[in-house]
Amino acid sequence: MSPQTRSIRLWAGAVTAALALSLTSAGQASAADVNNAKNAGFESGLANWACSAGSGATVSSPVRTGSTALKATPAGQDNARCTQTVAVKPNSTYALSAWVQGGYSYLGVTGTGTTDVSTWTPDSTSWKQLTTSFTTGASTTSVTVYTHGWYGQAAYYVDDLSVFGPDGGGGTDPAPTIPGAPAGLSVSGTSSTSVSLAWSAVSGATGYSVYRDGAKVTAVTGTSATVTGLTASTSYSFQVTATNAAGESVKSTAVTGRTTATPTGPALPKHAVTGYWQNFNNGATVQKLSDVQSQYDIIAVAFADATSTPGAVTFNLDSAGLGGYTVDQFKADITAKKAAGKKVIISVGGQNGTVSINDSTSATNFANSVYSLMQTYGFDGVDIDLENGINATYMSQSLRSLSSKAGSSLVITMAPQTIDMQSTSNGYFQTALNIKDILTVVNMQYYNSGSMLGCDGKVYSQGSVDFLTALACIQLEGGLAPSQVGLGLPASTSGAGSGYVSPSVVNNALDCLTKGTGCGSFKPSRTYPDLRGAMTWSTNWDAAAGNAWSNAVGPHVHGLP
Repeated sequence: MSPQTRSIRLWAGAVTAALALSLTSAGQASAADVNNAKNAGFESGLANWACSAGSGATVSSPVRTGSTALKATPAGQDNARCTQTVAVKPNSTYALSAWVQGGYSYLGVTGTGTTDVSTWTPDSTSWKQLTTSFTTGASTTSVTVYTHGWYGQAAYYVDDLSVFGPDGGGGTDPAPTIPGAPAGLSVSGTSSTSVSLAWSAVSGATGYSVYRDGAKVTAVTGTSATVTGLTASTSYSFQVTATNAAGESVKSTAVTGRTTATPTGPALPKHAVTGYWQNFNNGATVQKLSDVQSQYDIIAVAFADATSTPGAVTFNLDSAGLGGYTVDQFKADITAKKAAGKKVIISVGGQNGTVSINDSTSATNFANSVYSLMQTYGFDGVDIDLENGINATYMSQSLRSLSSKAGSSLVITMAPQTIDMQSTSNGYFQTALNIKDILTVVNMQYYNSGSMLGCDGKVYSQGSVDFLTALACIQLEGGLAPSQVGLGLPASTSGAGSGYVSPSVVNNALDCLTKGTGCGSFKPSRTYPDLRGAMTWSTNWDAAAGNAWSNAVGPHVHGLP
């Protein structure tokens, strides 16, 4: 989270133009309209599709529906273009759509005889639908539909492509049949108020319905779900069905999930201060854990290291860089901090934290490896500080699995960048909401950021009380409890590339949100007395500045109402 350890994420806002299409009566939807694309869900491999330079393949994960999807990988001067020639009717209007995920994704059509169209989206960690429409010319009987990525970008995924409109006569995919019952239903995690389930994908299914004690409680498109609103220490029976346009399967074999006892929760104060401790020497004060200022209630050890096993992490103490600090001393210092009422957690991410949790296997590996570190070193939990995006489905699954192992005392914190919390549709925000019943706090980084929207729709620049309060308001009004929201700031000008504010600004923002005083031009519509507190990068940069940050912000946080 310092310039030396954290990358400043760059992003570009995309400006898109709306295409005004004149729809004729021939293009109106009718009962005879069909999806004219063949192998639209890639269930038959790459049949009917051609991908440039061997860039395309079908994969079993991630998939939106069915059992496979397209994965196309740009390389060098190739943008991984995949095409299909689709039969169409002249003088007709068609709706073109596809679900995409991964790197930059483009969807378009050529050879329409009128105006060829396309649409695109930047990288996405979850399935997102691209849609557009086109009208064929007087003599057009076929068009070329295409997808492609972008040069030097990550692979993109496509599923459930549709060219919907009048039947072009080229044939369509066979009509769906009712899918079979899902197999492999299991309980993947529990809490005092929820049970998480996972099952195997069913070929031909477009969705799944989850039943609790015989009653339908939710419907999902993926192969996992979390049933919430349950009673502590209670057993429930669960079944799942597979669905598509043809109907619903019979119910799966039932499994029993039992909620845990009502948690007492981590022994944290109502208002807490989080600080990151650096497991390296980058010019800040080198510290042992025992040196960390007592104002810090949660100490996040930065960072865990990725391994060659997908999703798994480990920890390597930088003894040489920390002046000969030994593993035994480190463990003893953790024990002492915990005895003093502090929580010590392992942070996953940072500039070099290339950990990817994007399927059930990597989710399991992550949960198992973090739990192993907790047992080895005595960590109280985990901090999620991944800067390269989050798959909300599998990260949520992994953290719930970890919770089922560690129990109710588990501490889970998150440190997203500002762009990650602008909307509840973003992967970080989705994850926070998915695990709200076991989440401790989200300490968003209000630094190294461009201008952002506040909850009032106005644009704010970093470095002001308004930036802190108006952006925090998005989380507070977007579904998180006030006790799950904290303000993350650098401890000094050396702690970040930009966005440092004096401790007095941090304290004013805390007062504005909790008491309605000290506000700038933005004043929230209500106050949030239970706001959790503040976070800083890092305890080391704080110490280098004479602990000015923690000496000012710490007592203020602990004195909030």
